[in-house]
Amino acid sequence: MRKALAAIGAALLAAACSTVGVRSGTEEPRFEEIARVGDIEVRRYDDRIAAETVVDGNSDRARNEGFQRLAGYIFGGNSGRTSISMTAPVDQSRKIAMTAPVDQTRLDAGRWSVRFFMPSEYAMDALPVPNDPRVTLEVVPGGTYAVLRFSGVGSVSAVAEHRAQLLAGLEGSGWVARGEPATWFYDPPWTVPSFRRNEIAVRVERGP
Repeated sequence: MRKALAAIGAALLAAACSTVGVRSGTEEPRFEEIARVGDIEVRRYDDRIAAETVVDGNSDRARNEGFQRLAGYIFGGNSGRTSISMTAPVDQSRKIAMTAPVDQTRLDAGRWSVRFFMPSEYAMDALPVPNDPRVTLEVVPGGTYAVLRFSGVGSVSAVAEHRAQLLAGLEGSGWVARGEPATWFYDPPWTVPSFRRNEIAVRVERGP
């Protein structure tokens, strides 16, 4: 009985934490913070494996539809009918004539890439094949990113505002942006907006 009550209590605590924006037990990619530029963190990430899908439409539609496709994969819509643990963040980003680093990336007008990063325990050959041909698996090369964190619902206007802040903050810092910024979403949609964690991230290199 005590074990059952303890399990229920743990589940309720996890649910409560999720509601206010505290992620409980959700794996996030490991990184090393190597510098700070005001509110901007400069982080170094290792290679990661991601499940990716490309969605047509506006940013919000891309995020919702992309999330559903990728959730279908990790919740058993795959060759092994395997359930894969959810991780954070979801990556949504825009790509222009290059491969960019879950993440939402805009490929061109009205096209977005949405990614879930796979748990670190998996190698590529150990992951089941997606049933949905619109979902693919890829290795995202490690690298250095400048990252600006913000809270709220992650609306189009908020993303654009913080994207501009990130790029402006890098000017004259010795770090040069390479490619288009991505948006990383860490929390479920029912999380209290003020407790949500969102980030704008862009690959950077040391300037001349």
